[in-house]
Amino acid sequence: MAKGERRRRASRRSVQWRLTFIATAIVGLIITVGVLALFQVMHSMALRDLEERGAMAVQRMAQDIERSGMAGAVRTQVPPFYLLQVVDAQGRVIAAGRDLEGRPPMDDLRPERSGQVAYRITEVPGQESPVFLAAQRLDAPDGVRYLLAAGPIQDMEKAAQTFGIFVSVMIPVVLVLVWWIVWASVGHALAPFALMRRELSQITGGAMNRRVTVPDTDDEVAELAKAINVTLDRLQKFVEAQRRFVADVSHELRSPLTALRTQLEVALVHPEDEDWPAVARAALDDADRLQKVVADVLTIAKLEAGICAEREPVDLGALARAEATDRPRRVPVHVQVRDVARPLIINGSRTQLVRVLTNLLDNAERHAESEIRLNVYRDGDEAVLEVADDGEGIPPEDRERVFQRFQRLPEGRRRDTQGSGLGLAISRDIAVAHGGSLVADESEQGGALLILRLPLRDPAPSTPEPSRR
Repeated sequence: MAKGERRRRASRRSVQWRLTFIATAIVGLIITVGVLALFQVMHSMALRDLEERGAMAVQRMAQDIERSGMAGAVRTQVPPFYLLQVVDAQGRVIAAGRDLEGRPPMDDLRPERSGQVAYRITEVPGQESPVFLAAQRLDAPDGVRYLLAAGPIQDMEKAAQTFGIFVSVMIPVVLVLVWWIVWASVGHALAPFALMRRELSQITGGAMNRRVTVPDTDDEVAELAKAINVTLDRLQKFVEAQRRFVADVSHELRSPLTALRTQLEVALVHPEDEDWPAVARAALDDADRLQKVVADVLTIAKLEAGICAEREPVDLGALARAEATDRPRRVPVHVQVRDVARPLIINGSRTQLVRVLTNLLDNAERHAESEIRLNVYRDGDEAVLEVADDGEGIPPEDRERVFQRFQRLPEGRRRDTQGSGLGLAISRDIAVAHGGSLVADESEQGGALLILRLPLRDPAPSTPEPSRR
C-alpha cells in the first residue's frame, strides 16, 4: 500500500513538474526571442542615428570647404564625429582635425561617386574603442577629395553591455518567478484530483456508499467528479445485484441439496424399511431441479459476458407454431400468425429463441385456466410475439418485478413449487441481446400478456396490430 502511495505521489509530482517545465521553457523561449529582437531593433536604430549624424558631418565638411577652404573643413562640430580628415586621391592627408594631426588616413574607405556617403565601423590607432566612420567623395577644382568623419561608439558598446547584464540577470529572475507561479497554479489545479484519489482509495477499501467530492467550479474537474460518481453509483448497484444474485443462487441450490440429503439420511436410518425406487425417484427430481438452476445460472452468465451465440435467419411465425405443438400441454394453445405470405424473418440464435418461447409458454400454462393464445405479427420494422393466458394476471406494480432474477409471485409459488424464478429474467436478457424487448401487460381475458419484440432482418410495411379487447 505504501509503495503504491509513493508511486501515485511521484506520478502526480511528475505531471506537475512536466507541466511547469514546459510552461517555463515556453516563456523562456518567448522572452529570449523577444529580447534578441529588441536588441536588434535598438542596435539598428543606433546605427541609423550614427549614419544620419555621419552624413551630416561630412556634408558640413563639404560646405565648409566651399566657404573657407580646407582649413574650415576640420572645424565641423557634429557630436560624436570629432575625428576629421580630408584625403586626396593618392591617400595623402590634406587636412586633419586636432586629434588626428600627423596621423595617417583613418581608413581606406573611398566612395566611388561624387556626393556618395559610405559607412564603416573600424579601428583607428590611438582610439580606445572602435569608431563609426562616414566617408564622402568631393570633386573639387583641384582634384578629388575624400572627406572622413569618425566618432567613437564606446557609448553604444556600454549601452549594449549594460543591456546584456540586465537581461542576463532579469531572465533567470523572471523564469524562477514563472516557475513558482506555474508550479503553484498546477498544484492548485491538481488538488481536486489528489482529493478524488484519496476518496477513491477509501471507496475501494470498502466504503462503497461514499462518493467523491464535486468541486464548486463549473469546469472539467467538476464534470469528471460527477462522471466518477455516476460510475460509482452504477458499480455499487452492480455489486449489490451480484451479492443478491449469489445469495439467491445459494438459497436455490441449498434447498434441493438439503432435501436430497435429508431423504438419503432418513433412508439410511432404516434401509430395510425404505422403498428405494421411490427414494431414487425423489433424489432424481431434486437432481433435475439442481441441474435446471445451474443451467439457468450458466445461461445468465453467458448473456452477461456478451458471449454471442451463432446467429441465423429464423422464421418467427414458423418457430412459434412448432413450439406451440411440440408437446401436449394442460390447456390448448391457439396460434395465430398474421400475414403468412410474408414470413417474419429475424436474425437470431434459434436455440435461444426456442428457450424464450418455451419459457413464455410454460409460464402461461402454469397460470392459464382454459386456454393460451399465441399471436405473431409484423409491426413496422419489428416482429411481435404475444403470449396471453386467461389466468389471474400480473398486478401492474409487479409487471417489472417478475423479470428480476429469482423473483416469484405468491401465485406462481403456489402453482409450481419447483420453479427457480429465472425463466422470465433469462427470456428478457435474450430479447435484449437480440436488440429487442420483453414486457408484461394484461390480456383480453384478464390474464397475463407477455409481449416479445424483435427487429426484423428485412423490415417491410407494417400490418395493423390485432385488437386485444
